[in-house]
Amino acid sequence: MDLLLTNLKSSFDKITDHLKEDLKSIRTGTANPALVENLSVETYGGSAKLRLLELATIVTEGPAMLAVMPFDPSIIADVQRAILKSPLGLSARTQNNRIMIAVPVLSQEQREKYLKLVGQKIEEHKNHLRQQRDDARKKIKADFETKNITEDDKFRLDKEIDNLTQQLMEEIQLIKDKKENEIRQV
Repeated sequence: MDLLLTNLKSSFDKITDHLKEDLKSIRTGTANPALVENLSVETYGGSAKLRLLELATIVTEGPAMLAVMPFDPSIIADVQRAILKSPLGLSARTQNNRIMIAVPVLSQEQREKYLKLVGQKIEEHKNHLRQQRDDARKKIKADFETKNITEDDKFRLDKEIDNLTQQLMEEIQLIKDKKENEIRQV
């Protein structure tokens, strides 16, 4: 049964890691390479579809500018097209073998939209967490009913699952608060 808790903890860790990655793509008031690194770029005449991170180096050039330096200069136009087509509302211009991306300041309306998006993503991950918790509880209940574990073990495991879930919910709330503060920051 300790294996069940280990697997649950591992599953919970994956949920938080995925949440952190998911939230990186939401714009804040400052330039951040994570904002564009997962953009899908169709290159080499449409024969390859790769993430921008796999095609270029992305660095910040001040608080409102990103520089993208493709490893292969022949794909600059493809990268620029992908940036302009993205729903992020970014403008990009080519400068030598670099693409300069201006990250505009967020309007109040955009901030509100992104705050709602953060809330939606947080709720999705919380639901996934609850589903994992409920699955673990069903397994414990089934093991108890088939007499594979004692009643004491059942209550101990349920309590440990509740504690793990509570810790993760608190961690998710901290992640949410941090992201919301980044978005609100002017």
